[in-house]
Amino acid sequence: MASTTPAAVSVAGLRKAYGSKEVLNGVDLAVPAGTVFALLGPNGAGKTTIVHILSTLIRADGGEVAVGGFDVGRQADEVRGKIGLTGQFSAVDGLLTGEENLALMGRLRHLQPAELKRRTAELLETFDLVAAAKQPLATYSGGMRRRLDLAMTLIGDPEIIFLDEPTTGLDPRSRRAMWEIIQGLVARGLTIFLTTQYLDEADQLADTIAVLDQGRIVAQGTPAELKRLVPGGHIRLTFGDLAALERAAVVLDPSNRDDDALTLDVAGDDGVRSLKDVLDRLERAAVDVADLSVHTPNLDDVFLALTSQKENAR
Repeated sequence: MASTTPAAVSVAGLRKAYGSKEVLNGVDLAVPAGTVFALLGPNGAGKTTIVHILSTLIRADGGEVAVGGFDVGRQADEVRGKIGLTGQFSAVDGLLTGEENLALMGRLRHLQPAELKRRTAELLETFDLVAAAKQPLATYSGGMRRRLDLAMTLIGDPEIIFLDEPTTGLDPRSRRAMWEIIQGLVARGLTIFLTTQYLDEADQLADTIAVLDQGRIVAQGTPAELKRLVPGGHIRLTFGDLAALERAAVVLDPSNRDDDALTLDVAGDDGVRSLKDVLDRLERAAVDVADLSVHTPNLDDVFLALTSQKENAR
């Protein structure tokens, strides 16, 4: 059944070229409101170009693009009122304090003084920056700068947020803190359009993932759906002794055997059905299994299978 959730972002036939270099060639996307959408692709695939078009920073050469219900080309001001953008590099002013950075962005968003004061205090609290609010940016860690950057994006209370590789360069703890913030924003009803080089990040956060390669969308779906596109799932069986391993190898058709570890790998792309079939065959052969685990392809496997291995020029 088709989703009835309205699209926060709708893209059809999007094209963009720089001179003779075609960067985007007929991209179609639909991002339901209140979800996280992750765009994956090799360096130079066109991810940032898409974000810049959707956020009105550059114009498309062709196609239909709507954000928040407004046409990006003809209603850019209305689109800007709906969105926030956090780019790959922190946009904070290093000469100001955290509080001053937020206040500056609020004035650019034309917030009234009382509302500006309320929003600034609220965002400093939300992003755990109260203690550092009056400190110069030189004292901020990379994670603090990225949290402040996102807080500045939110001060205008956008409905749709574009996050272009928001955790690049952060340590694992700071990355996970950013993940929690993003999940909290979606829980409040915001829509997140995320580009990332970290496949575990997309797997953790995204409701839907699209894979962009050489200017085209080559796959789109939930993380689970994308993983099913790639063969390689298997069941690993561990046995108590070599005799049991030998008997199991006769009745199963292992793709890999390790006598030292007493394990067999059996193809298992059909999930529960494959597992049940393997266990039924072992039971009929009176072979006991000491342990088993199910291994499925991850997004790294999907990415490598679906994208070209050479990096693009732009």
